[in-house]
Amino acid sequence: MFEFGIKDAIDILLVAMMLFYVWRLMKASGSLNIFYGILMFTVTWIVVSQMLEMKLLGSIFDKLVSVGVLALIILFQEEIRRFFLTIGSQSRLKMIANFFHKHRMGVEDEHVDQQLMRIVLACDYMSKNMVGALIILEREMSLNDIVKSGEMIDANISTELLKNIFFKNSPLHDGAVIIAHNRIMAAGCILPVSHNLNIPKELGLRHRAALGITSQSDAIAVIVSEETGAISVAQGGEFHLRLASNELESYLINAMK
Repeated sequence: MFEFGIKDAIDILLVAMMLFYVWRLMKASGSLNIFYGILMFTVTWIVVSQMLEMKLLGSIFDKLVSVGVLALIILFQEEIRRFFLTIGSQSRLKMIANFFHKHRMGVEDEHVDQQLMRIVLACDYMSKNMVGALIILEREMSLNDIVKSGEMIDANISTELLKNIFFKNSPLHDGAVIIAHNRIMAAGCILPVSHNLNIPKELGLRHRAALGITSQSDAIAVIVSEETGAISVAQGGEFHLRLASNELESYLINAMK
C-alpha cells in the first residue's frame, strides 16, 4: 500500500522549487524552449524506463542522459555559475544579522537613501536632456571582473560626476558605470550582452547589456534611453520600463535594503 507522509510532501515541494528556479534562469537567458524540451525528455525517460520497463528503449535513454548531462553543463555554464553564486550569497545571513542590529540600521539606511537620491537626480537630469546612461549597482555578487574592464574612478557618488561621465562628448559615456560599496568604482565598463529574442526591438544595446548583467548576477541596472529619455530598471533578467523619477527612487530604496 502506498503511503504519503510529510517527508514525501517536502520532497515534492523541494523539487517544485528547484524546477521553478531553473525555469526562471532559462526564461531570463531566453532558453525557455530548451527547458520545456528537457522537461519533456525527462518525463518520457521516466515513463519508458520506470513505468513501462522497456529495457531496450530505456537503455538508449540512459545513454543519452549520461552524455546529455555533460552537454548541458557546457551549454548552460553561465546559468549554472549564477545558480551557485546565488546559493553562496550572504544576503540571508545579513538579513539575520540586521534583525539583531536594528538600532544601527537607521543611520545606515539614511546614508544609503542619500546616495541613491543622487543617482535618481542624475538620471532625472539625463532623462530630460536625452542623455543615454547605464548605471549598475552591485549587491551581494561581486562585479570585480566588470570593474576591471573599465576605467577606475573610486569616487564618492555625486550627481554632477554621473552627469559628466555620461555627457555626450565624454570618452566614457558609451560604457557602464559600476557603483559598489557606496562609491562610483569605474566607468566605461563592458557588460555581457543578452541575446534574449524576447527583448522588444525598440530597446537598444544599453538595455541588452543591462539584461545581460542582471541575468548573470544580482545587480540592479538603471538605464536612461538616449532616443526617448525613458528611465528603466533591469533586475533578475527582467525589465521595469518607463519609470518616473519618484518610482525609480522607491524601487532603488526597496531593492538595495
